[in-house]
Amino acid sequence: MKGARSLATSRPVAEKFCWEAAMEQQGPGGRPFSTKTGSFQDAVRMLNTLQTNAGYLEQVKRQRGDPQTQLEAMELYLARSGLQVEDLDRLNIIHVTGTKGKGSTCAFTECILRSYGLKTGFFSSPHLVQVRERIRINGQPISPELFTKHFWRLYHRLEETKDSSRVSMPPYFRFLTLMAFHVFLQEKVDLAVVEVGIGGAYDCTNIIRKPVVCGVSSLGIDHTSLLGDTLEKIAWQKGGIFKQGVPAFTVLQPEGPLAVLRDRAQQISCPLYLCPPLEALEEGGPPLTLGLEGEHQRSNAALALQLAHCWLRQQDHQGTGELKAPRPSLLCQLPLAPTFQPTSHMRLGLRNTEWPGRTQMLRRGPLTWYLDGAHTSSSVQACVRWFRQALQGRQRLNAGPEVRVLLFNSTGDRDSAALLKLLQPCQFDYAVFCPNLTEVSSTGSADQQNFTVTLDQVLLRCLEHQQHWNRLDEEQASPDLWGTPSLEPGGPASLLLVPRPPHSCSASSLVFSCISHALQWISQGRDPVFQPPRPPRGLFAHPVAASGASILQEAVAIHVLVTGSLHLVGGVLKLLEPSLSQ
Repeated sequence: MKGARSLATSRPVAEKFCWEAAMEQQGPGGRPFSTKTGSFQDAVRMLNTLQTNAGYLEQVKRQRGDPQTQLEAMELYLARSGLQVEDLDRLNIIHVTGTKGKGSTCAFTECILRSYGLKTGFFSSPHLVQVRERIRINGQPISPELFTKHFWRLYHRLEETKDSSRVSMPPYFRFLTLMAFHVFLQEKVDLAVVEVGIGGAYDCTNIIRKPVVCGVSSLGIDHTSLLGDTLEKIAWQKGGIFKQGVPAFTVLQPEGPLAVLRDRAQQISCPLYLCPPLEALEEGGPPLTLGLEGEHQRSNAALALQLAHCWLRQQDHQGTGELKAPRPSLLCQLPLAPTFQPTSHMRLGLRNTEWPGRTQMLRRGPLTWYLDGAHTSSSVQACVRWFRQALQGRQRLNAGPEVRVLLFNSTGDRDSAALLKLLQPCQFDYAVFCPNLTEVSSTGSADQQNFTVTLDQVLLRCLEHQQHWNRLDEEQASPDLWGTPSLEPGGPASLLLVPRPPHSCSASSLVFSCISHALQWISQGRDPVFQPPRPPRGLFAHPVAASGASILQEAVAIHVLVTGSLHLVGGVLKLLEPSLSQ
């Protein structure tokens, strides 16, 4: 698209993806971690050549006609790496799928079991700042040294076992899945919590043949080109992780997809249970405290408790809490999972759970950053509820204007117009859009794997977001909309205390070419941690940016919601929390 401009430049740029930030890591004294086969930076650079997530999705789409072949190919890669599927049985795996909350469910589950003194492995995706986040031991990303050692060991093993009829290397996600299995076995974990990548039935993690227990978090519409365009089709894919005789648990789902999950389980004699709400486990004891904020996390915590409780009983572990018999439910003839009194270890695990980028708040001087990687309609709805409740529960220490800012991006085949419409009730003073680029640079760095793109191309999607937002603004506009603060249901007056420019409803939206520039404008140097170099000359010369800057500088509080993409949230965290890159 010719002529598209952000507030910066539109030259082709080297894209600094937030998920490549791990390549910037160094050892003591600034020396790169290394092995005799290559440094940590070399390992991540080589990993990034295998395939991006977008390329992987396209490959799956093309080969979807025979998805079983993909699982067979994954088993072949596993064999070439020196393992058989039977070896994975030793990992005592908890396998979790779902559309929303599966990562949070896994985080709760892992932390609960770690609180029992067990050595845990945890494989998840995507990562926010460093690729090492995907493979964790005892809740912590594996070290650069360990990552480097296992990466090159696996890479060279696959190179040595290739022949003319085989592709030597698996794509990015499959390679990391294989690597996680090797790490967990080498590190002799007591159990591994494995989060499905996409779907379930044909996901490469589904070469697991004997998990200890399986879980299904809340279902929603996402990845429709791969999984189907109805909840029932998506439920069929998710139920593909069920295994004969292996207990499985699901949270409450709409009746149609719940029936599909039931049928999938019955076909292979998988005992499937419906999780009772968290309130049922709190009866007779003090309320449970969760380390993750948001009402929707209670459903994830309820599922995690059942998964952890079942795993402990299957492994004959002591101290699982008094068990009550399962009760039949009225929904799709599924039995309710047994209720029990959560143990002190379970309570501690729930309370100590951390999962960055999901309902996360960072308070920095006058700025409060609200970070949530919601990217489906239902997860954005949950994000909006959390954000508004957090605002209603805040304490106002000073009288004066407060400002709300939305920082948003959305990628893939998601309906960004629908997501933005769901965010309208938050009544933002400014909406800011930028691509998932941490920075913009015209030259690459020797320490980074560069993906050269035309800035116009990545901005096109952001400009479309802006157009959707402006249209929604115009539909919502009324003569006195910005004149008087409105009341939110059950809460104090809206924070819309800054008058809008009277001549244009769309004057409150901006597009920046990278995350760093967006954060510089939003924070106006008032975040005590995020203190970048002076912005390029003229970056904020746009009239809206200039007028907004003075408003942001004078506001007593600035509330910033970052959502729409986990990769966007990861880029923001990289800049706001430099320690995550170290």
